[in-house]
Amino acid sequence: MKRFHIEQSETEFYTAHAGLALVGQAVNRYTDLVKAARSIPKRHGIPNIDLMRTFTGLLCLGKSDFEAVENIREDRFFKEAMGIKQMPSSARLRQRFDDDASALIPLIDDASVTFLSRSEAPITALATGHIALDMDVFPMDNSKTAKEGVSHTYKGYDGYAPMAAYLGAEGWCLACELREGSQHAQKEFDYVLERVVPRARQLTDAPLLVRLDGAHDARANRRWLEQQSTIDYLIKWNPRGEDPQDALPRFEAQATWTTPRVGKRVGLYSEVIEEQSGDKDSEGQPMIRRVRRVMRLIERTIDRRGQSLLLPEYTLEGWWTSLDEAVVDDATIIALYRDHATCEQFHSEFKSDLDVERLPSGKFDTNDLVLAHATLAYNILRWIGIQGLLGDDAPIRHTAKRRRLRTVMQELMYLAGRLVRSGRRLIVRFSSHCRAYAVFDRVFHQLASG
Repeated sequence: MKRFHIEQSETEFYTAHAGLALVGQAVNRYTDLVKAARSIPKRHGIPNIDLMRTFTGLLCLGKSDFEAVENIREDRFFKEAMGIKQMPSSARLRQRFDDDASALIPLIDDASVTFLSRSEAPITALATGHIALDMDVFPMDNSKTAKEGVSHTYKGYDGYAPMAAYLGAEGWCLACELREGSQHAQKEFDYVLERVVPRARQLTDAPLLVRLDGAHDARANRRWLEQQSTIDYLIKWNPRGEDPQDALPRFEAQATWTTPRVGKRVGLYSEVIEEQSGDKDSEGQPMIRRVRRVMRLIERTIDRRGQSLLLPEYTLEGWWTSLDEAVVDDATIIALYRDHATCEQFHSEFKSDLDVERLPSGKFDTNDLVLAHATLAYNILRWIGIQGLLGDDAPIRHTAKRRRLRTVMQELMYLAGRLVRSGRRLIVRFSSHCRAYAVFDRVFHQLASG
């Protein structure tokens, strides 16, 4: 093994994150942030657009703390790639986010949806022809801090509980709104629906299937969704303390039973529940609506390890749905809801890949702005991964329908390159053995020509 000699060039400039050239193209050519940022007047100081470009670039590298900007303030490539004219210090970035958070959040939210629309992001439908719209709360551990809004979450630690909404099988994020940790998922959920559904409608005219967990088992939600055109719903039923054994006679009489293994029986059937719609007829009497509920009862006399149980164990589950039983059978309803669990993967990409679980500010609105930036970065990286890392020319990886954000960062963001200035041109030069060059070149020109 030959011995290395370590030295630093005084004239040549290299970068370890050449992939930011893709992010800069996405932000500056596929969103209206440059124009929208002017709506918040500033008599002096760094333009708002440069602050938003800076923080979005940092998030796409997996850096969510304000202090990370100090390491790239003299990085010529970072500035050129993101189109930044004035690079802020960490103190200035924090201060300006604190001052203008409430005004900047709507701009970033709109930019995220605009990017998905202009980039013609693929949106894969379910087998039923619906586009899935999944909404869910996930906890973020910010324990042992005095940040505004941090409180006890349902996971048993102190933190936040943001509400996220994902569209399609790809998991495009339409919102990731910060909430206090102790806030119940259903509180103010009608306002979430009023914001998220129009964003989904900007991206697709296909029928939507809104999927929600048991925390959103409320008549108000079902009524609101039934009043919308081309929207169906699938909501987990909350038994609210109902004893599964009390339902056993009903299942014995109506359900279809199967035996997946010895010692386990599964009963399944649909029932129609009549409930008040909240409206009144011409005579002033409450109107009744009929709602389908798929019910499942699992009886175990032998556990999964083969141990016989002294007494049978019962598990009762149910799902509210507006899907017609003649079109979508009971087993398909359960399978459709099971796919809702994919949200957990998307949550983890926010918390670990983008590193936003422990939010950087002590102020609630500023942290909400950080999550808005994270949503934009999430969608850009997801789009780059789908366009660049699923083809035959992509770096060798196992086959997949989409790439995790960390994979996109590893394969395309953290590319080493040399910045060369020739005449009036800026050239990013890659190594001759760079396996991802063909992908990078293809995606860059796809963005640049848009």
